Amino acid sequence: MPYTKITKDLKKTANKEKAKLLMGFFKTGKGQYGEGDIFIGVTVPNIRKTVVEYYDETNFETIQKLLESGIHEYRLAALLMLVKKYETVNKVKTQNIASQQKIYNFYLKNTQYVNNWDLVDLTAPNIVGTYLLDKPKERNRLYTMAKSKDLWKKRIAILATFALIRNNETKDVLAISKILLKDKHDLIHKAVGWMLRELGKRVSQEKEEQFLKRHYKQMPRTMLRYAIERFEEKKRQSYLKGTV
Repeated sequence: MPYTKITKDLKKTANKEKAKLLMGFFKTGKGQYGEGDIFIGVTVPNIRKTVVEYYDETNFETIQKLLESGIHEYRLAALLMLVKKYETVNKVKTQNIASQQKIYNFYLKNTQYVNNWDLVDLTAPNIVGTYLLDKPKERNRLYTMAKSKDLWKKRIAILATFALIRNNETKDVLAISKILLKDKHDLIHKAVGWMLRELGKRVSQEKEEQFLKRHYKQMPRTMLRYAIERFEEKKRQSYLKGTV
């Protein structure tokens, strides 16, 4: 079975000491955002090697089983297989729409297992964002997730806009950033600030600053710091001091 081969392959490079470090880094303790997540200590490069070797023969049933695992690396492998499958069908010029939609819908159906920030960041832009590039009328799904009470759905919503930013689009990232402006969680502050920074870097710093000048005094400090990280020092200090 692909599941057995995949998990056996991942276990080959597992490391108990690294697992302990990862469980601390990804906040798996009681009351923390990753509470209960289990790591076996496999590096992302090694997970990617497993993905490349097995994604083609791995069906959705096996991916579902990996996703439902309590082991973080199994879920990451499953999600990266979805990304790889999406990239593969995306290269086919004919009859790929149904395949893309199937992967997109499968991903959104399983967001409960996309439950740590690395799982979101390595997959949401590549699947959700890329799927929505030519489907602006379907982007309301992002707004629904941004308004939810679920931390990870909110992070998926803002990270999905990374694909839109790369396509020189600004409307949705700015609108979703506004929705999340007063969110209480540090992981949302960082994600929104990061996407605003990327908007300024890749599309238009002027458009980023138009948004910041309206909202920077109400922004959480971490969000602002991430957003202005690439500004020249004098301007950056003006924002931090509230004198823009």
